[in-house]
Amino acid sequence: MPDTSSASILRRAKSVLLIESQAVRDQIRHLDRGFQKAVEVFHNATLLGGQAVVMGMGKSGLIGRKIAATLSSTGTPSIFFHPAEGLHGDLGMIRSSDAVLALSQSGESDELKKIIPVLKQRNLPLVAMTQSASSRLGRMADIVIITKVRKEACPMNLAPTASTTAMLALGDALAMALMDKKNFNYKDFAKLHPGGALGKKLTLTVEEVMRKGKDNPIVKVGATVRQALLEMTRTRLGAANIVDRNGTLAGFFTDGDLRRKLQKNSRLLDLKIEQVMTRAPKTVQPEQVLHEALALLKSFGIDNIPVVNGQGKPVGILDERDLLAEGIS
Repeated sequence: MPDTSSASILRRAKSVLLIESQAVRDQIRHLDRGFQKAVEVFHNATLLGGQAVVMGMGKSGLIGRKIAATLSSTGTPSIFFHPAEGLHGDLGMIRSSDAVLALSQSGESDELKKIIPVLKQRNLPLVAMTQSASSRLGRMADIVIITKVRKEACPMNLAPTASTTAMLALGDALAMALMDKKNFNYKDFAKLHPGGALGKKLTLTVEEVMRKGKDNPIVKVGATVRQALLEMTRTRLGAANIVDRNGTLAGFFTDGDLRRKLQKNSRLLDLKIEQVMTRAPKTVQPEQVLHEALALLKSFGIDNIPVVNGQGKPVGILDERDLLAEGIS
């Protein structure tokens, strides 16, 4: 009977993670000019209006679907092509400007053996992701990306585990290298991800989420800390914009400042706000996307930040709670 104790289960889990992480690291040794050529092939195909056609059978096919999805979402148009279905009509999906990425760890998949000669007749560039360049797939390919692993994480060394993890990681590496090649940026990414929290982060602007108008707590220089606290309480926001007589941002005051300074001065509430406010605080502008503002909040470990217009006047406050309410973190 196999050992199924809690300790044994954890040992097995740790063993799998160690084997698979080592398999990914080992791929660094296999990277060569073939990987660089593959990037060029897929980049050139898309420049000509083509796409990456990813195919594979079984577990390799499942990994291929993920690679195709990652390529598509990062600026390289891609589809997954099932080799068996391709023999029964799906070849119509493939265009003369496309380039093919075929996945097979053994390189001896029967379905690939049958479909690849047909693709070669159409002069389509073929990149293989396999463990051996001398395999049938490796010999038929124009370019080979080696995915050799020491062993599978399966205790019988049979179930595709470490090998499929290595393929997935190399697919990610290929997609990221193509992103660099295309100079794919945040704006490009936003166009392809308009929905969900990720889409909001990349497309919504600060102005669409910030507290503004009567919900924007503004306190003039010369007011007391007590008066600033009343304004913060009214707007239920833990911060206030401090402005000079021209309405320009002069400082920022938060409930964190209040707690810290109150411990040192029991008469804090009677002091003028300019005596305790943060001068020249970090700010964002209304037209900035939330991604940029969130990065600033995280970088400086702050919960809220003044929003100023081109004239330096505070038109709002961006609060971390409002981002969380939008599902953005």
